[in-house]
Parts: sequence; structure tokens; C-alpha cells
Amino acid sequence: MHLHKKTIILIVTLIALIVGGMFMYAYLKNSEIKNIEEEVVVEDIVPVDPYAYIDRVDAKHFYRDGVHTLIGEVEMPTRCELLDWDVMVAESYPEQVSINFKIINNSDDCQPYPTKQRFEVSFDASEEAKITATLNGESVSINLIPADPRESPDDFDLYIKG
Repeated sequence: MHLHKKTIILIVTLIALIVGGMFMYAYLKNSEIKNIEEEVVVEDIVPVDPYAYIDRVDAKHFYRDGVHTLIGEVEMPTRCELLDWDVMVAESYPEQVSINFKIINNSDDCQPYPTKQRFEVSFDASEEAKITATLNGESVSINLIPADPRESPDDFDLYIKG
């Protein structure tokens, strides 16, 4: 069987185009993978705030003899978190009171087990004081539930972890 010269040239050209196309495809895919890797490296990794779901703190509010007492609890994702707080009372009228809650977690291997952390905050201020709250520096709403006059802060069990 004798092939014409033109047919042989056509077959060789087709094979060369196919092989060249395969090399070009491999080169383009390799470049695409490098670009994706560079994008991943360039992107900033934003840490996930495990406490972002806490946007409100509920507390029973007692006011007796110039002293405010707030008793409540905040649900934590694990048993390892401890709730700490400090209070700042700005001298004005009415006073501006800021309760700064902080979550302390010194453990890296705590199993997820939602646990309520209780708190009892007391401060001296007028009855008209304006109370705000933050959690780890982020503003949260504070839902103050007025205590019944027959209730006392001593009626509430406060379990402090530690």
C-alpha cells in the first residue's frame, strides 16, 4: 500500500498539532494552578470569632439603696471558657455605666459542650443610670429584667467556676 506524499504530510501535521495542543493545554493548566496558589497565599485569613453569636446579655436587675446588682448568665460553647467583667461608671448625671465582659479561655483542647457561665455585677449609681455592655470589646445589648420588690440578689445561686 502506497500513500501519497500529501497524505503523509497531512498525518504528520495533524499529529504535530495534537502533540503541540497537549503541551499548550498542560502549560495553561500549570499556570492556572500557580495563579490559584498565589491567590490563596495573598488572601488574608480572617479568624472566626467563636463568640459572635452572643449579641445580647440577659440579667435580672436589682436596685437597692443606691446599688445596682445584675445577675445573669451567658452560654459559652465549652466548659473551658470563664466569664470575667469589670465596670466603669462615668461621673455624669445620669451616670454612664459600662460593663465590660471578657471571655477567658486558656485551653486549646476543650470539647464543645455548651455551658452557662453566671455573673453577678454590682456598682453604685443613681437609679437613672444608663447601662451598656461589651463582650470582648464588641458592643452587645443588655436586657435588664426588673426584679420583683420581694426578690433579693441572695435568692439567686451563683456558681463561680474556678
